[in-house]
Amino acid sequence: MLEIQHLTKVYEDGTRALHDIGFTVRDGEFLILIGLSGSGKSTLLRCINRLVEPTEGKVIWNGVDVTAASPRGLRQIRRNIGMIFQQFNLVKRSSVITNALTGRLGYLGDFTSMLGQFPKQDRLHAMASLERVGIREKAYNRADSLSGGQQQRVGIARALMQNPKLMLADEPVASLDPATSHSVLKYLEQLNKEDGITVICALHFLSLARRYGTRIIALKGGEIVFAGLPAEIDGARFRAIYGEEAIEVEIA
Repeated sequence: MLEIQHLTKVYEDGTRALHDIGFTVRDGEFLILIGLSGSGKSTLLRCINRLVEPTEGKVIWNGVDVTAASPRGLRQIRRNIGMIFQQFNLVKRSSVITNALTGRLGYLGDFTSMLGQFPKQDRLHAMASLERVGIREKAYNRADSLSGGQQQRVGIARALMQNPKLMLADEPVASLDPATSHSVLKYLEQLNKEDGITVICALHFLSLARRYGTRIIALKGGEIVFAGLPAEIDGARFRAIYGEEAIEVEIA
């Protein structure tokens, strides 16, 4: 179980991105974070694995205080937390399989990591991960030769290389068309249901959140303004989250 306790983040310029955030995530949930740009979704995700250091509060995962972990302890924790980024974060000039293999760097020694030498079993694992997301045949193509949706699937395969128990996805379909967005989210849904991986995913569109989320948390101005089931977000709650002038857009 993941516990977020009184989490606050204030950046050096004085921007308060999060204020006294608290909630729990049960193992096996597919939790969706929604809200406008600047609402705090990305900061919250990055505080969970300490890519961003919280100003106050705690992140406790399976009884371990992530916020208090030493550098060595944090490295151990991050092995089990996959991260999927909005802009894919691939090494464009490298092959697809090489990008997937970077998900194993946290398991290798520093010297091996520097040389980029991966054991045979890791290469087999990488091919299996690419197979799961439907791009095994692209393994030796350059990453920048792939479409946006295919690149995001490489990002998922890279995260799978960690054998994660928790997957954080930061606006993973923001730059993709509707059909490709569903394709990517269906892979995450499959991992959630078949492998029992807990997923926390930030999204803009409520229609996608309703389709894939088992629970929704909405942020506005760095605070939680809704936490509950997708079906509980009616017109009034939608306007409270997105503003009175907002119009709900369905992603077919």
